[in-house]
Amino acid sequence: MQEKIIEIAGIDPVLIFGVNDQKLKYIKKFFPKLKIVSRGSTVKVMGEPEIIEQFEIKFELMIKHINRYNSLNDNNIENLMLQEESTIPFKDHGETIVHGNAGLLVKARSANQRKLVKATQENDMVFAIGPAGTGKTYTSVALAVRALKNKEVRRIILTRPAVESGENLGFLPGDLKEKLDPYMQPLYDGLRDMIPAEKLAEYIEHGIIEIAPLAFMRGRTLDKAFVILDEAQNTTTAQMKMFLTRMGKSAKFIITGDTTQIDLPRNQSSGLVMATNFLKDVDGIEIVQLNENDVVRHKLVKAIISALKDV
Repeated sequence: MQEKIIEIAGIDPVLIFGVNDQKLKYIKKFFPKLKIVSRGSTVKVMGEPEIIEQFEIKFELMIKHINRYNSLNDNNIENLMLQEESTIPFKDHGETIVHGNAGLLVKARSANQRKLVKATQENDMVFAIGPAGTGKTYTSVALAVRALKNKEVRRIILTRPAVESGENLGFLPGDLKEKLDPYMQPLYDGLRDMIPAEKLAEYIEHGIIEIAPLAFMRGRTLDKAFVILDEAQNTTTAQMKMFLTRMGKSAKFIITGDTTQIDLPRNQSSGLVMATNFLKDVDGIEIVQLNENDVVRHKLVKAIISALKDV
């Protein structure tokens, strides 16, 4: 008789054990010769070493399934238990980029969003340019989360230039983080759709996901990371040069922005405009243009963009 304690890290134990251990009771049916007890974020297994080893393999598959799909039901458990590990399909389900929370399937929803996905697969640096509501940031965050889940990168870095749109951060209450967090909210919103809250908090705490203003990138080499520079139209040319040269050997960069909403002072040129003009013919860099046909918000947003495009 052997005893083994398995730690569960990064997921809500309810996802695998179920409410009142209902899922665990179902799992036990496949291992009648084991005694299995859940305690918080651990599970204690007692029995013969060979059977415990089999349980560990299947338990790891269930964790892998939850990490990929953010869910686990009885049918999933049965399939994972009865199939050989090498034959278990972890499919992408067509155009699904990542499986979000509560069964959410995050997909490219327009032709140019699909072009953005393809461009990111084929290039290490991509510029996604287009008006508000076209899914530039959301799609980019989904691609970053997928890369992290697939272990293609070790971390995600999301950044924005701290340029106020008609407001002044200095008058907001709180310390620097409290001032900037509301400004970075769109990045948090996307992540919260795609990663369970407990795991997201753990990722942020351990620096696996970093959300920071652009100034914090200076002097760094961003390697083995998926890096998104959002609202890049509000970078100066010097800031854009600084950011682009942070790229490490094993990094993916997506730079998003809307050249019709530049909030820089009139005497400053946009780094995004400069970069797309000078880098458009560089191998390994692709520029994807999105337009009002890619808008995925309220139908009025598309009409507003069309009506105001010359303003």
